[in-house]
Amino acid sequence: MHPCSFCYQSFPISPAGFLTLKNTDSAYMSFLESSGFTFKADGSFHLAYSTKHELKEKILPLAPFFADKPWLAAIHSGMKEEKTSFHDLQLVCAHILNEETVHLIQNGTFVSHLQPIIHAQSGRLYGYESLLRAMDQEISPYRLFQTAVETNMQSVLDKKAREAAIKAKASHIPAGIKSFINFLPSTIYNPEYCLKHTFDIVKKYGVSPQDLVFEVVETEKIEDVVHLKKVLNVYRENGMKVALDDLGAGYATLDMLHELQPDYVKIDRHYISNCHSDTEKQAFVSNVIAIGKKLGIQVLGEGVETEEEFAFLREKGIDFIQGYLIGKPSAKPVIPMILAG
Repeated sequence: MHPCSFCYQSFPISPAGFLTLKNTDSAYMSFLESSGFTFKADGSFHLAYSTKHELKEKILPLAPFFADKPWLAAIHSGMKEEKTSFHDLQLVCAHILNEETVHLIQNGTFVSHLQPIIHAQSGRLYGYESLLRAMDQEISPYRLFQTAVETNMQSVLDKKAREAAIKAKASHIPAGIKSFINFLPSTIYNPEYCLKHTFDIVKKYGVSPQDLVFEVVETEKIEDVVHLKKVLNVYRENGMKVALDDLGAGYATLDMLHELQPDYVKIDRHYISNCHSDTEKQAFVSNVIAIGKKLGIQVLGEGVETEEEFAFLREKGIDFIQGYLIGKPSAKPVIPMILAG
């Protein structure tokens, strides 16, 4: 058995064949038959199709109905499905309806766009955050990650994102400049095993582990703090730093800051926007900076878009700044303006 049961690959969709449902509720027999399915003696239902496009057209109107049904499904080319792998019905539907994006996640080429991070007080360049992009494909990062979630491909995409970021560091970012790399803790079942590929890539490209900062991304829910601590410790044991992203949004609370004690924390952009004129936001930002100094955690303000926001954060003693005011993400790193005087 594969050491990491969370690793997942896409399954092929036959150009023509059958969609088979198992363990269906007999109460839905008439509905399935009216939708084009044929009932078989073994209790399963078959939906024949001659092209992938036809399969999509048949499934699309049924997807909402299938959404809450705990049935199993498989796609196969022949009537016999003895060797066919059955999966959750919703997962199969997601693969059918997003086949092109799934193929891109599985086989596409990815690159990192880089957004600069500067020292708040001196204005000196400190690092870049790596943001995943599909090479030569007009698809938004949101669509990529949303499809990965729906099709259970998060682990595949997350690993490719880490690899693209490390390659970008080796190709474009000088030694001594940090590279902030997002990751999904839930895709890392066994840290020592699952992160071995990442550490091998770091060695392959001759990147210094001290230049890498791995941060828990904004969409991730922290449901197992003990597991997350193990993941963060494995990064640290290999000479890398860790960061907690979007403090103040959802799961990323001040309690979590005390619990995890990362090397860096990024304040959610909600608290950065207009922080110079909003007293509640000012109180939150000041509190985070004070806790950071107490715990030895460096604090970064992300989403900074105006000079007024920048001036307030610098006055309060924040460590680092990131946002469109400093520089937008780009395929090659831009040298930010020196904003601090």
